[in-house]
Amino acid sequence: MFEASTIDTADKVEFHRQLAQQAEGLFDGETDMIANAANLSALIYQMMPDLNWAGLYLLKGEQLVLGPFQGKPACVRIPVGRGVCGTAVERKASILVEDVHAFPGHIACDAASRSELVVPIFRHGEVIGVIDLDSPRPSRFDMDDQAGIERLAEIFAASF
Repeated sequence: MFEASTIDTADKVEFHRQLAQQAEGLFDGETDMIANAANLSALIYQMMPDLNWAGLYLLKGEQLVLGPFQGKPACVRIPVGRGVCGTAVERKASILVEDVHAFPGHIACDAASRSELVVPIFRHGEVIGVIDLDSPRPSRFDMDDQAGIERLAEIFAASF
């Protein structure tokens, strides 16, 4: 049985290396996408400080549909090109937003959110969804967080 270990957050690069290692252990032997998505969102939410939402949206046609998450109830469907999540899919690139109020077209599912990080999940070269992280703290995320979550997206996509 997998049990998450506390990770020191003082060194972000090391934090994300250990978080990736725990995700690999969590997915070991499990190939169900939804089960792994649920556990990934729980692992991120439990381990990363200052989050008020962590989850996945899965691409279905031209819409992102809410997948497993931790936090308050969220928007269920987001069209590609709308909000931070839809824009990340459209650009096929991660988006780090220091202040969500300054992002044109931001979709506010939780009024407490002040910063956001959205990372596309690629499988066989195509976007299949995104990992979405929100924080009540402005400028919560940086490039180390982005690189770490991009690695988690790769590990997740390889798990099923």
